[in-house]
Amino acid sequence: MPTDYHRISGSNLDRLAALSDGIFAVVLTLLVLDLRVPVVEGLHTEAALWHELGKLTPRLLTYVLSFLTLGIFWVGQQTQLNQLARSDRNLTWIHLGFLLGVSLMPFSTGLLAEFITYRLALAVYWLNLLLLGAVLFASLAYQERSGLLKDDTTSEMLAASRRRIVVYQALYAVCLLVGLLSTYAGIALLVLLQLNSAVAPRIRPLDQF
Repeated sequence: MPTDYHRISGSNLDRLAALSDGIFAVVLTLLVLDLRVPVVEGLHTEAALWHELGKLTPRLLTYVLSFLTLGIFWVGQQTQLNQLARSDRNLTWIHLGFLLGVSLMPFSTGLLAEFITYRLALAVYWLNLLLLGAVLFASLAYQERSGLLKDDTTSEMLAASRRRIVVYQALYAVCLLVGLLSTYAGIALLVLLQLNSAVAPRIRPLDQF
């Protein structure tokens, strides 16, 4: 009997991890390119330079937010990949969908920086976060259902990963609702939430997630 191509394609975890790392590296680099040095012409005093640097505040704020966000999602994806014994074509395409969401981050970040007081810009950014979380959740469900996990991966470990995704996506939605009243407040809340996840994960009540 001839071998079905789909049964042997997309099964290399190392290549998937390498592609993911490369795309994350490129996207993180693209984010910082939106922070441009003020034009020298017309700047003759430090006060003028301070004024121009102040105009960069929205871009700097959204850059820090997206850098933290991508770092958190990179850790989340690597956690999943580390729990896998093998991959298959379907799981590879699920993670390619995740990388699609990653590659959209420079656009949603730039849009939010340019129109930081617009609710629509914040909603587009939130949709990007929702896409990333939804695909990672789908990946968890598929790898568990398809028997792709290592033998030492426990149900408690999977439950913790699912719970973290759901809780943080719910909190992102809260940030969006706050942003309907004030986009700056919504963004500030997002930054604090990501800081908690990245550098202070033991702060209650989020330490259990």
